Amino acid sequence: MFFEGFDFWEAVYMTVITVTTVGFNEVKPLSFEGRIFTIFLILGSFGTFAYTITEVTKYVVDGDFRRLLLHIRVDRTIDKLKNHTILCGYGRNGRQAYQTLIENGVTCVIVEKDKEIISELMETDQVLFIEGDATHDDVLIRAGIKDARALISALPNDADNLFVVLTARVNNSKIKIISRASEDNSDTKLRHAGVDNVIMPDKVGGAHMAQLVVKPDVVEFIDMLTGQSSVEAHIEEIQCSALPKSYIGQTIKQLNVRKNWGANIVGFKTSLGEYVFNPSPDTQIQLESKLFVLGTSKQVTNMKNDITG
Repeated sequence: MFFEGFDFWEAVYMTVITVTTVGFNEVKPLSFEGRIFTIFLILGSFGTFAYTITEVTKYVVDGDFRRLLLHIRVDRTIDKLKNHTILCGYGRNGRQAYQTLIENGVTCVIVEKDKEIISELMETDQVLFIEGDATHDDVLIRAGIKDARALISALPNDADNLFVVLTARVNNSKIKIISRASEDNSDTKLRHAGVDNVIMPDKVGGAHMAQLVVKPDVVEFIDMLTGQSSVEAHIEEIQCSALPKSYIGQTIKQLNVRKNWGANIVGFKTSLGEYVFNPSPDTQIQLESKLFVLGTSKQVTNMKNDITG
């Protein structure tokens, strides 16, 4: 337009056939100045075109395009979740927690910011994860914090765990929160922030090792019951509010768990939150109470299926 006096659409046409190297006829013969401009336009366009092709190829080959599609798919799946568990941090403790949750059929969303770990998670299509800092509100919201049932904060830094707890509690006042802690004085702070349970891996691990010296068989027996062994026996909790209304008000004896399913009721949690070990057969089932049942996987599963429908 400047050198040849072309109108806008004539200039657009000439630019397009020049940049794409199509080479159709010129709108009008070019002047010397117009030819010099065209030379620089071709050279500049060629460099831009080559750079664009390189970047697009790199984007696809390096997996960025796949990463984008995967994030979109995962985000859509997470948007539909209800009563799931959010796991913040996929380190040593986080991996163990995730494995246990999956083995027990719990839907879990991992929140992690480490690029290497994210690349690892991307190799498994069935893992739900959010890439980002769990201490930020928007990241937890993307993970479905408002509809989540529980959150586990397994970050290595106590301050980060504290931020996660505060953020989670603000966005969901009813969610159950379990947090890792490294320092002894972090326990109180985390509970003030709204944590339901604080786990100190070093302390728990040390106590467990000591108990294996003092009471080795007892510890191994408990490990079997809590699912840390391949033995087909474990303790399962049953929420009494999930039972048919006809069961509310009945006694443990009337359930006849041992005769009907071969399992045993070894514990009871009252509606006031008190725990009763080896409850009496005359213990009455309450709406907000819980039963702790000991048996094989098959026995417990059959019992739950029969009494909960």
